Amino acid sequence: MDYQKTVQLPQTAFPMRAQLAQREPERLEAWRKARLYQKLQEERRAARSAGGPAATADGRTPGPDFVLHDGPPYANGQIHIGTALNKVLKDVIVRSHAMEGEWAPYVPGWDTHGLPIERAALQEMGVDAESLDPLELRRRCREYALRFVDVQREEFERLGIWGEWEVPYLTLSPEYEARQIEVFGEMARKGYVYKGLKPVYWCPDCRTALAEAEIEYQDHRSPSIYVAFPVTDARGLFQPENASVLIWTTTPWTLPANKAIALHPELEYVLVHVGDGPEAPRYLVARGLLDGVRKALGWSRADVVGAWKGAELEGVVTRHPLKGMPSPVILGRHVTLEQGTGAVHTAPGHGLEDYEVGTRYGLEVYAPLDDRGRFTEAEPRYAGLPVSDANGRILEDLKEAGLLLNASTLVHSYAHCWRCKSPVLFRATPQWFASVEGFRQEALEAVGDVTWVPAWGEERMREMVRERQDWCISRQRLWGVPIPAFYCGSCGEAVIEPETIAAVAGLFRREGSDAWFRREAAEILPEGFRCPHCGGGCFRKETDIMDVWFDSGSSHAAVLEDRGLGWPSDLYLEGGDQFRGWFQSSLLTAVATRGRAPYRKVLTHGWVLDGEGRAMHKSLGNTVSPLDVVDRYGADVLRLWVAASDYQSDVRVSEAILEQVADVYRRIRNTLRFMLGNLFDFDPTRDAVGAEALEEVDRWALSRYARLVERVRAAYREDAFHLVYHDVNTFCTAEMGGFYLDVLKDRLYCERPDAPGRRAAQTVLYRMVSGLIRLVAPILVFTADEAWEHLPEAARPEPSVHLATFPGVAAAGVTEPAADRDRDLAAEWDLLLDVRHAVYQAIEEARDRREVGGSQEARVDLYLPPDVAGSLAARLLARGDLAGLFLVSEVRFHEGEPPEGAVRARVQGAEVGVTVSRSPHDRCPRCRRNHPTTGSDPRFPDLCARCAEVVASLEPSAVDASAG
Repeated sequence: MDYQKTVQLPQTAFPMRAQLAQREPERLEAWRKARLYQKLQEERRAARSAGGPAATADGRTPGPDFVLHDGPPYANGQIHIGTALNKVLKDVIVRSHAMEGEWAPYVPGWDTHGLPIERAALQEMGVDAESLDPLELRRRCREYALRFVDVQREEFERLGIWGEWEVPYLTLSPEYEARQIEVFGEMARKGYVYKGLKPVYWCPDCRTALAEAEIEYQDHRSPSIYVAFPVTDARGLFQPENASVLIWTTTPWTLPANKAIALHPELEYVLVHVGDGPEAPRYLVARGLLDGVRKALGWSRADVVGAWKGAELEGVVTRHPLKGMPSPVILGRHVTLEQGTGAVHTAPGHGLEDYEVGTRYGLEVYAPLDDRGRFTEAEPRYAGLPVSDANGRILEDLKEAGLLLNASTLVHSYAHCWRCKSPVLFRATPQWFASVEGFRQEALEAVGDVTWVPAWGEERMREMVRERQDWCISRQRLWGVPIPAFYCGSCGEAVIEPETIAAVAGLFRREGSDAWFRREAAEILPEGFRCPHCGGGCFRKETDIMDVWFDSGSSHAAVLEDRGLGWPSDLYLEGGDQFRGWFQSSLLTAVATRGRAPYRKVLTHGWVLDGEGRAMHKSLGNTVSPLDVVDRYGADVLRLWVAASDYQSDVRVSEAILEQVADVYRRIRNTLRFMLGNLFDFDPTRDAVGAEALEEVDRWALSRYARLVERVRAAYREDAFHLVYHDVNTFCTAEMGGFYLDVLKDRLYCERPDAPGRRAAQTVLYRMVSGLIRLVAPILVFTADEAWEHLPEAARPEPSVHLATFPGVAAAGVTEPAADRDRDLAAEWDLLLDVRHAVYQAIEEARDRREVGGSQEARVDLYLPPDVAGSLAARLLARGDLAGLFLVSEVRFHEGEPPEGAVRARVQGAEVGVTVSRSPHDRCPRCRRNHPTTGSDPRFPDLCARCAEVVASLEPSAVDASAG
């Protein structure tokens, strides 16, 4: 007869092949139609309401249980692998909190203003900004940004990310813009906003000021020159004839703006006589740099003829080498001995330190450049020349004057625009600033109140705040939120008052910020408003817009407060570059207006690199598109790659890495499939058995499962998803697939359908698979939801796993016994598994020698040391049927030294020997074991006794047929 018909083989619709790329979009659409995300929020919100008001002991305003505030990406292109890493991490965190039973909404957002979008829109149109009406340009920018919001939203959703996709936050929305104006107004009310003429980073290509966060440093070739400033008044310290102060600079184009030379007050400066005779030139340099200067200039001799502290030289006057005007010696502690001469050419219009020291001395802030980086008519000799071309002309003039001592080329790190990649300038222009000095100490204290992960983030942010200069918050562009300032037509003073802020905010809330460009000042200001400085009644509007970092930095007010999410948020999560960007701008605006940080915890992830650890660049051909990964492997494999990565450091991705992750995915999926397949005839309400009916190996498996639940939930709480990945992989591959599920097959397939041992095995599978699906649900969102549908109906109180909770979380409709972490039992089974490992090593060696085929036909002999043989054998036998647990034909014990060639292994301090031989018993075709009882039942002479009994009970007619 066909004995396979009497085997209880698994039956399930959960497919072996995932076909994720094809099946995931169908599940996405089903989620949308069922509005599962919205249902989850409603259920968690209702549960929260039933539990009472939110706790506010920590100062957080009432809101959901957990809020991760989304940092807004720019809406100007498709997502890349780094964006995918970021968004998937956020999704896993939010989902894990929801699985803990918490109300954890996720409001995604987009940064939709600023230079990146304006440039992209203009390039797409193929026009220059000056050729368009401002409102037309803004309309095109808005359309461009909204188009890519839709593109990125679809791509993020394809990754399985849940959120308020129908109502995200957009920095261009009227409500958001109005709230941003109010944040600006509150900072102005407190005196933290001012307009001043000071040097800022300026991009001549983009024609706008830039913030520090918009600067990238790249290698750049610059002139390196030594220039003499002839002394005209030495204040009696030395004879000025033939004496000069020697400076070094890599920006010759700033020399026309020179107003002084700075020395450090405490450094020693020497006057050196170069050459022979009284007419030979003398140069003043720092003693600590004299040797370097001699080498650079090729001086064969340089005799020191005088020495003074920098402070003694204050007030010495030199002659400008190009213009002949006085250039006095001043003092500044920014001067160092790192390079140059120790005498720093000072142009207050072209350097922040120069500006600060120049302010103390009352020097003119002079920057004769236009917004394209060309010299103006203020410098007739160089008028119209861009700085790069002016450098050559200036060198020629210095040579002609006999004051250029040396000129070479230096390759060094130089500031470039983050968007157009062009070198930037320091250029003094009238700009709006936020005075960080006004609230710096509060900001430093706020940094200390935040949990930073990794911990180094605290010191990094503290250092940035400590060294932060005043924040330039104005930009000379059109696509953004206007600076809400007015200028009095009578006295010219800037006006920002509470009533003007309220008027602008109200207008933007009704009509959006386009109204600033559409309406005249008189239409915006309150009726009858007068200048608080002079009483004038005629005004004009500011033409600058706000820095885009001020836009996104206001999101804590525009989103957390206005959406009722509670303030501050529980978590900000972005890449390390946001210490200069969103982390910092959010901190500054929050501390300035509310006195504390807008986040309780900041989590930072690294960059995504290729498989060899290189940064990704199109020119290298090593970029990886997340959409290509999804098309090939499915989003769940991409999500598993994110979870597997220790994202606090840089993360690598490559074809080989993704294939490894896909292999782990298949093991997890196959484990779920096996468990679900063997529940095809199991009704937990009818067939589940109690703990007393479980075999010891079942209790061991539940103990390992309990350990998994404990470790995985802890890892989720710590945002350590790589631990989730490793623990789940170990559980599925080693503990279940490598042992328990193999051992279980005999009971599941060969026992009677209703046999107590089979029902016990199914009870354990049911409890474990139900929990395992939920444990992986925040990561494998599609696979877990699909697997959930194949659970017995009684095990699914919710229609989707994403509405359920983790094992062990008390929730309505969920009744599941807790699995015990039986540590004593675990220790005993560790002993058995150590022996089992040695047995399998011996079997593999025997198979290599072709002495046995499969493990089921192997007979195993264990040799135990005399002093522990009895106790060790007893402990092993107490675990149950050793032959069944080892998946072999027979296990025999021996006391004493193992024979030569035996596999030896130390097991809990004792040396155990293992030998393997072919079993002398016949193979049972039904259970495929070479069993001593095979052929013992005359009704079924080819079956083992157990299988004969089962077949007889399943098909009594078969017994009659065999007897006949």
